[in-house]
Amino acid sequence: MNLQRALAQNDTGDLGGLAGLAVDLMERLGAPGAGLAVAAENLFPPIPSEVILPLAGFTASRGEISLVAAVAWTTIGSVIGALLLCLAGRAVGRRRTYALVAILPLVSTTDLERSEEWFARHGTKAVFLGRMVPLVRSLVSVPAGVEAMPLGRFLLLTAAGSALWNSAFVLAGYALGENWGVVEPYADVLQKAVIAAVAGAVAVFVVRRIRSLRARRVGS
Repeated sequence: MNLQRALAQNDTGDLGGLAGLAVDLMERLGAPGAGLAVAAENLFPPIPSEVILPLAGFTASRGEISLVAAVAWTTIGSVIGALLLCLAGRAVGRRRTYALVAILPLVSTTDLERSEEWFARHGTKAVFLGRMVPLVRSLVSVPAGVEAMPLGRFLLLTAAGSALWNSAFVLAGYALGENWGVVEPYADVLQKAVIAAVAGAVAVFVVRRIRSLRARRVGS
């Protein structure tokens, strides 16, 4: 496979670090290499799947792997990565989670109970739709494991959501060909927006909790 050469010819040969590792995996293993890189991305979110997926599509457009294989293997990689996180959540379990929350500042077991109630009502949608949201697609597997969501349901929802997300980016890379790199800036904006939203929500929670604790102290 001459992927590195093609990237160099199109001024994208400077991919380094984790993205460079993904390129190396695809060169050595083909479509399964893309799947392995995506599985690692689920476990280590800093790995840029928004680079790996369109790059896999670009590779398919060159005929070095098939388009179907690119989508299939990246989806398999997503499911494997998510499954490992889900199993980690199951290993921790509800009892250990409650014990951990009990010693953390600013949060209480009541917060966890509310989270469990929310997940009981919306867990199916959260797992499916979460697979299409940067950062969330890795994190959502853990509460699914802690709450012992049936593995069959978890795998089905994860595979369906991952297939949609991966297909969109792989097909974009396939259609754009040598210009596959234009996908990354848009995906980067989306990821930063999600991170900002999560950080904002955490900040609001912390501020409200601190005010609530202060009010209780004053009232007592």
